Amino acid sequence: MNTILHIISGDIAGGSLAKAGLPGEVFVWHDILYDGPRQPGWPSEKTLCARALFLEETTAGGMDRTRILKVLHTQYQRLAEAAAVDHIVLWFDACLFDQSMLAHILACLAHKKNKRAELICVDAFPGIEPFHGLGQLQPEHLASLYPGRRPVTDGQFRFATVVDQAFATQDAAVFAELSETAEPPLPFVPAAVRRWMQEEPDPQTGLGRLEALALAAIRAGCETPGEIARAVAAAETPPRFWGDTTLWAKINGLADRAPALVRIEGPGGRLPQWESQVSLTDFTIKALPSQPSHTTA
Repeated sequence: MNTILHIISGDIAGGSLAKAGLPGEVFVWHDILYDGPRQPGWPSEKTLCARALFLEETTAGGMDRTRILKVLHTQYQRLAEAAAVDHIVLWFDACLFDQSMLAHILACLAHKKNKRAELICVDAFPGIEPFHGLGQLQPEHLASLYPGRRPVTDGQFRFATVVDQAFATQDAAVFAELSETAEPPLPFVPAAVRRWMQEEPDPQTGLGRLEALALAAIRAGCETPGEIARAVAAAETPPRFWGDTTLWAKINGLADRAPALVRIEGPGGRLPQWESQVSLTDFTIKALPSQPSHTTA
């Protein structure tokens, strides 16, 4: 019996795809493949344990590492089993989050010598402005993209392996090359890499782009998490790669700096970064005065 495995990023997008009326199984991949400790290609158990700890810390304990490790094991086991399916369809958009994930999954499939994959990758959809990703699309929108899928080429597999290694090792020299690649086999990778390079701390402020946007919104008078998120989203260049969890982590980081740049008023003094009994409406964020630099004679 012919089977199809659809792999997609994001629970919202995955839920919509499951309702699109397409044949096959929908599998949602979870991880932040552009950041944190890992090795290129297929992971070792040591790597998975390190990533589980990293993701637990990234969510300020909101996600338990045991639960994360179970999810990671399930993902790679399902990918290993994919050698038995007739078709794999990969659904990704142009943002940094998705492009790093796409490169990793392609590198893993190449490692398993399974190149029976098709790709749907978009940076826009008619009538949706600004377009940030597949999570904005309704089931019928996703169904309309299905006929446009294309087989993943050998060149795309090879290029994905290079991209995956760059993100795994955070190789600045390779990032620089990828960011300027002309006619890349995966066309949205250069822009995604350039966006990640903007997260490098600025030499003068010490802030990456997302931190800087959050701080600018707070200094402009946005005091609630919702207000800050809307202001930062409006200032961000589409497609947006971050979600609430990432943004709250950046705001918490601004409060944890020495000296602190913001003050978080609310339960525990930190924004919850995952499922929590604490409501985000219980928090306000205030900008603190810039500290003057001191010099000694």
